Amino acid sequence: MSVLARSVGNAFRNKIRTAAVVAVLAVAIGLALAMLVANQAVGAKVQELNASVGTTLTVNPAGGQGFEGGGEPLTTAEAETAASVANVTAVVGTKALRLQTATTADSSTATTQPGPGGGFGPGGQQATVSTNLMAAVDAGTLGNRNGSAGTTGATGTSGTTTQPSRTLPITATGIGAEVDGTGKALDITSGTGLGDYTASEAKALVGTSLAEKNSLTVGSTFTIQDKTFTVAGIFDAGTTFGNNAVYVTLPEAQTLAETPDELSTMIVTVNSMENVDSTKTAVQAALGTDKADVTQGQRNLETAVSSLDSVKNISLIAFIAALATAGIIILLIMVMLVRERRREIGVLKAIGARNRTIGLQFVLESLVLVALGSVVGAVIASLASGGIASALISSNTTTTAATTTQRGGGLAGAMPNGAVPGGGMPGGGMGGGQGGPFGGASQLLTSVTASVSPGVLAAGIAAVFAVAIIGALVPALLTARIRPIEVLRGE
Repeated sequence: MSVLARSVGNAFRNKIRTAAVVAVLAVAIGLALAMLVANQAVGAKVQELNASVGTTLTVNPAGGQGFEGGGEPLTTAEAETAASVANVTAVVGTKALRLQTATTADSSTATTQPGPGGGFGPGGQQATVSTNLMAAVDAGTLGNRNGSAGTTGATGTSGTTTQPSRTLPITATGIGAEVDGTGKALDITSGTGLGDYTASEAKALVGTSLAEKNSLTVGSTFTIQDKTFTVAGIFDAGTTFGNNAVYVTLPEAQTLAETPDELSTMIVTVNSMENVDSTKTAVQAALGTDKADVTQGQRNLETAVSSLDSVKNISLIAFIAALATAGIIILLIMVMLVRERRREIGVLKAIGARNRTIGLQFVLESLVLVALGSVVGAVIASLASGGIASALISSNTTTTAATTTQRGGGLAGAMPNGAVPGGGMPGGGMGGGQGGPFGGASQLLTSVTASVSPGVLAAGIAAVFAVAIIGALVPALLTARIRPIEVLRGE
């Protein structure tokens, strides 16, 4: 009878005990695999955050944040200065435009043709120009309410005041690279990019909803300030507001605004999150506090990443603990089996069986038990890993959020009328709005998806088998201490 066949037969010699051992192992292995899956999912999310918005700085004109701000505009020369700072990997200049639909009314109303200049937006940095495009977002109640503030309407014969109809503007941005306003790569769904973003060329990228509203496809044309632009590509920003937008090259936007070499903002990318704070200080010093305001646009993401790192460490420790538990279970079971089978081991050694053969028999028997436990444990992990990851993240987020609130509470309560720095609006993700103390970071924390992949399961089961072998070797070595003459004399 082969060693393998004998090992399998011994594993099922006592079916009730085998079932109990497999059940206990399944729980330990399932918990270990679930923690490994959670660890991998959280680690992937941390890498995603660190590689995207977590390492960007935003540079605005000093005093230019907020609709009432002022200051002097930034220039392309200052972008070159920022690019020379240590740990800066890229600097992308932007020029903001506000496209207003040119409307032709009846005889009582003249044609509206906004010209360059004007100051809607941070520090008056958004030049208002005309376009034949129709905005993809209807004004609605909020748009008309905001548009009526400070506007005097016409008075009819009944004495009532009627407000002019409200047409929302279209966001246009001149950009120096194929990225959005946060430094993330644009998701172009059809067509291509603009090619050389430093060249003045009448091509544009159009948001999906804006393209649909105006029946635009790749190759279609539209006008901005009486100049014809060709749609090179269509992008998806993921939001209705973000898709009501147009991107053109930076020089083209500067020409349309009649402000050559001027920038509305600069997006500075740092090589790693660890260098963000020091680089922010260095960029601020290089540009001067009287010329530019340097901010980390997603500062609350540091809290999110820190919280996710804590969850990652907890899940790793739990994985190691569950793995060690499985190893201890195997060790105790094998020690018990060796003691039970002393007579059998003595007889085998008396008839010439080697210690190595007998020890291999116990190792294979333990692996059979672990294999059965791993199958059941994998099922448990696939069902429980998502819930375990969510529970760990939810618990850690609640604790950190409470600490943040005790330190300073939401930002909205500290600003007039609930506004937030940078022209933000109440409830807009920072401060005491729906984002809570974390702002958008809390949503990022709960967006971690723990999916059980074959690779992760294979790695976890391999680790379990390695621990099982180690746990079985100790009792296997005990068989070498059993002397056949002592066992037979006892009989």
